[in-house]
Amino acid sequence: MEYPKPRQWDPLSWVPIIAGLYWLLAHDGAGWLIFAVVPGAMLLASGVSLLLTPGDSRTVSLMSAGAVIGLLFTLPAWAVSDFGSAFFCGLLSFGSFLAAGRAAVRRAPLYLGATAPDISTRMDIKVATDEAVLGYFVGTAKLPSGDAALRTCEDSLRMEEVIKQHGWHDAPAEMHPAPPAPDETYVDRGRIYGAEFEILRFDSAYVPPDDLPNATTWKSHVNNAECHVRMLRHPGKPRPWLLCIHGYRMGTPWMDMGLFSPRWLHQRLGLNIIQPVLPLHGPRKISLRTGDHYLDGDLTDLVYAESQALWDLRRTLAWLRQNDPGARVGVYGISLGGYNAALLSGYDADLDFVIAGIPVVDLAQALWSVAPPAHRAYFAEHGLDEARYRSILKPVSPLSQAPLIDRERLFVVAATADRIVVPAHPLALSQHWNVPVQWYQGSHLSVRGEHEVRDTLKMAMSRANWAVE
Repeated sequence: MEYPKPRQWDPLSWVPIIAGLYWLLAHDGAGWLIFAVVPGAMLLASGVSLLLTPGDSRTVSLMSAGAVIGLLFTLPAWAVSDFGSAFFCGLLSFGSFLAAGRAAVRRAPLYLGATAPDISTRMDIKVATDEAVLGYFVGTAKLPSGDAALRTCEDSLRMEEVIKQHGWHDAPAEMHPAPPAPDETYVDRGRIYGAEFEILRFDSAYVPPDDLPNATTWKSHVNNAECHVRMLRHPGKPRPWLLCIHGYRMGTPWMDMGLFSPRWLHQRLGLNIIQPVLPLHGPRKISLRTGDHYLDGDLTDLVYAESQALWDLRRTLAWLRQNDPGARVGVYGISLGGYNAALLSGYDADLDFVIAGIPVVDLAQALWSVAPPAHRAYFAEHGLDEARYRSILKPVSPLSQAPLIDRERLFVVAATADRIVVPAHPLALSQHWNVPVQWYQGSHLSVRGEHEVRDTLKMAMSRANWAVE
């Protein structure tokens, strides 16, 4: 990994500083301040931080998020002011958005084996979009604080002890027995984007080991106990099935179907689609937002979430194979779905192929890289640092199990300028699988529009000898 040469002063910082000041000073009155204070404060704070304390990656995320809020607030701000003030606020917000993208690209290290990102305005927009979403993820994450911070350290270390006592640290498969197909299922129907789909529901039946800390709490999540699986299938002769695994904070039809386009996958390629909802997401959420407590909250929750995700995916496949004997199945996961696709490859030898798209692989690194310094220092003081947490997650890591299918049918797709899943993650998976990474010039959020992703799926289908209409 090669870092760019550092700068003491970043001239890009003046763009958000001027934008923030303009938002806050262009008008007075309560009506204007209602819309100006949030984007103005975020842009000014991030600009000053980039100028005086460069190097904190969260600064650029805050800048991009503030710019997006500024763009959204431009029209309502116009309603309480005048066109000129609102126009310049919008223009400066967009300039700050571009500055955030350029600063992120310029400061990102170059990884050995990864394709370098292009430097262009188009790339700035893609990267700034990543940064804005990352700012939302980080800024709204529920971090264990106060007594809860100490408790999550103690519970995590106790979980590590139990895992090692059972031998799951060295033999992860023993922690994940194969689930049976569900005996009782229910089918509902839905429609979105002009496509009709079925919703298969059944009891997850996942039960965490009783001697793990917080197992009782996990079992009390009623919504999470039922699996929801969307299906689009063609009538007539059997067709191959594509198992699509969504990303973090998704799990709702409009997001998942937007990512895995029925028009292309189901109608144009002629595939049957099966789309499970991951634990704690969509209709399985246990808090206000989809995905809460998967990557935030108590640190032990992630072990349960990933254990249940693997269980539910295998249980879904068991149902599919019971109801469609001889079914040919390929797996296509994006982001957190890429993690789970890679994890599944170590537990199912009958898959035709696995595509891990922009896959997060090292969740300990991903979480520690955005955690506030105060939390990292406190956790380390109480015996829980990044390396220790990575060890705790080993039984649910896709890097802990060798894939059970041939490397010719394993694929990794990644973005050169990804700010949410940095290139180190797909590179680690490609090394573990001994396959090349298919790079595209884009970011995390641009994955749906990149032709390399579709080309990789077509290549996977060809190698699996899928003949569809």
